[in-house]
Amino acid sequence: MKTRTIRQTVTFKAPPSEIYELLMDSRKHAKFTGGKCIVSRKVGGRISVYDGYVSGKNLELVPGKKIVQLWKPEEDCWPSEHYSTVKFSFKQTKNGTRMVFTQSGVPVECGDRFDTGWRENYWTPMKELLEKGTS
Repeated sequence: MKTRTIRQTVTFKAPPSEIYELLMDSRKHAKFTGGKCIVSRKVGGRISVYDGYVSGKNLELVPGKKIVQLWKPEEDCWPSEHYSTVKFSFKQTKNGTRMVFTQSGVPVECGDRFDTGWRENYWTPMKELLEKGTS
């Protein structure tokens, strides 16, 4: 199976610790995705987001700095036993946070869908939630 890597850089008007919490706190994660989320705060702990659409586990957690997880979505183009690796790295900037995101191991036939999906289903609603000040 051929795979690709998605790389995106996103800026948020909030400190790295707040962006980390949006992704790692189950209630906050559910607030911007609109679906049930269970996110363990332990390395090796399980994650389930978007009402179980994505499952996986935590590989590395550095509060306010980095999240590395295995992710497997329920998609027709995605082999049922295949996991990708997602990495969120946070850096403090003058006005908030610069986040560098990578998802490696994405099946080529799914790539464009996921490249767009991260922007539409994660970064935009996260920014909207932060602007409302209700994170």
